[in-house]
Amino acid sequence: MSHATIKPAVWLLCLLPLATLVLRVMAQELGPNPAETLLRSTGDWALRGLCLVLTLTPLQQGIGLTALGRLRRLLGLFSFFYAVLHALIYVWLEVGWQWQEMWQDVLERPFITVGMLAWLLLAVLAATSFQAAIRSLGGKRWKRVHRMVHLAAWLVLLHFYWMREGKNNTQEVWYYVAVIATLQAWRLWRWYQRRSAQSAVRL
Repeated sequence: MSHATIKPAVWLLCLLPLATLVLRVMAQELGPNPAETLLRSTGDWALRGLCLVLTLTPLQQGIGLTALGRLRRLLGLFSFFYAVLHALIYVWLEVGWQWQEMWQDVLERPFITVGMLAWLLLAVLAATSFQAAIRSLGGKRWKRVHRMVHLAAWLVLLHFYWMREGKNNTQEVWYYVAVIATLQAWRLWRWYQRRSAQSAVRL
């Protein structure tokens, strides 16, 4: 399958969760608390998108499929897209566009504070994901900025954990922790390999 075919397919797959939510809204099948269902679904897909983005580099290097790297920006933008929907649903359905109440939540409720920090990091990454930003920042500086995706992933997980902890339902969180921790361990291992190879060359 060519890259020209894969990209539209990825677009369709990334939009499928949104289409499903829209159909459930139209059919009034969101359960007794529609706002919570929408918040959970959009937040889940933002996190899943982050996991996919972080998985691409190990897959790319592991199986040598360089085309996967071209999907990183697209998947990252879709992850942010669902994070934006998540934030909008909270502002609209949870606090009714009452900005003072929202900022009070941000200041007084730790899981919302962490969620806001994660959202701001994702916003920076999305805004600097285009070629103009790469040219403006320079390659090395751009790479340093985009390493913040790892911090953003852990902040999203912490947001998710504190939210679920309040409802005594954290089992699902640990699946995502295992995925992110495994990917981070892989990065550390690759970093150690590179350092060892550089030391051997100097010797």
